[in-house]
Amino acid sequence: MVRTQPFHGCNRGSNPLGITILFINKFIIMKNIQKIMNTTEFEVIKAQEMWAQNIIEIGNLYIKNEDYKKKASIFVKKFYAFDISEVLFKPTLASEKQFRYTYDDALSYFIGGHISEDKGFALKPWKKINFGDRKIIILKELALSMGNYFFQSVDGSDEVKVEFTFGYVKDKDNNLLINLHHSSIPYTN
Repeated sequence: MVRTQPFHGCNRGSNPLGITILFINKFIIMKNIQKIMNTTEFEVIKAQEMWAQNIIEIGNLYIKNEDYKKKASIFVKKFYAFDISEVLFKPTLASEKQFRYTYDDALSYFIGGHISEDKGFALKPWKKINFGDRKIIILKELALSMGNYFFQSVDGSDEVKVEFTFGYVKDKDNNLLINLHHSSIPYTN
């Protein structure tokens, strides 16, 4: 006979540690059950801040003639969901190959590569990237965010206002990853 019991002091289903105790013929087995937790607005905001910080770091490494390519590779793997799902990526400064569905295409956009129009968006370099007004929708382990972000180059030129839409999913380790990224320059008359 198998009987389950919630973790000591917790009601069934409210176990914050994800631990289930199995009683099998007088033997006790504790099993850690990994559960993907619901996404929070705080996680989305933090992910966006870290995304911006990493874009700036890639440009700084490029200026210093350090290994910006390795940093960019890690960045795309760490922030985009290419390893766990399809990704829809429409970069701001893409017109010949507007949509990027692969890791290699995304990496090319950020640091230049096999797509001829790519000059390396992250190599600009940027002094500051700020997320402005945004709306965030949480759908359990999925999230959507839309708004404006502002890019200021190190030469002190005016900020560039860009519209964005990000979609997020979580991997098995509860890391928030981008599976939808659309950026564009606002319409002007």
